[in-house]
Amino acid sequence: MHNINLDREILKLIEEQPEISEREISRTLSVSEELVKLRISNLHDTREKILIMRTGHNVHSNLQKVLEAENYNVVSASDSFSALETVNEERPDLVLLDTAYPDTDGFEICKQLKASPRHWWVSVMMLSERDRAEDGVKAFKSGADDYIAAPFNPLELKARVGMVLRRNRI
Repeated sequence: MHNINLDREILKLIEEQPEISEREISRTLSVSEELVKLRISNLHDTREKILIMRTGHNVHSNLQKVLEAENYNVVSASDSFSALETVNEERPDLVLLDTAYPDTDGFEICKQLKASPRHWWVSVMMLSERDRAEDGVKAFKSGADDYIAAPFNPLELKARVGMVLRRNRI
């Protein structure tokens, strides 16, 4: 169950039964009590969260501004070594992941996310500074939900992000 749907189900249960415990919610929804506690603590900001895993380029700060203007909750991280931990802590609805890092390969990070039992559900959009067809193919083979190459057109980026997030809600 995706975060947005899970949050809705939690809220629905709380509205129907104001005295319901986190343990009862977890049993009812067949999710861990730890996840229920985390989602309840995050309910104060119900905007969809986008995590930008970046390499430090100015382009990524522009992406953040474009997405924040669309009222997304945007957070960023630059340490590719802790990608799984960052996703675990932030619980994003979408990860924007650069294809190239100085210390590792963005495609490998995507594979790790999609192979992880805790993170397989997280949508990933790969971003590339290079406009090469091979990168797009490699992104999809690594499990990415979408791929976009530089130069990033803000209108196209917003449309693609919106499309991926809509698929999450289904």
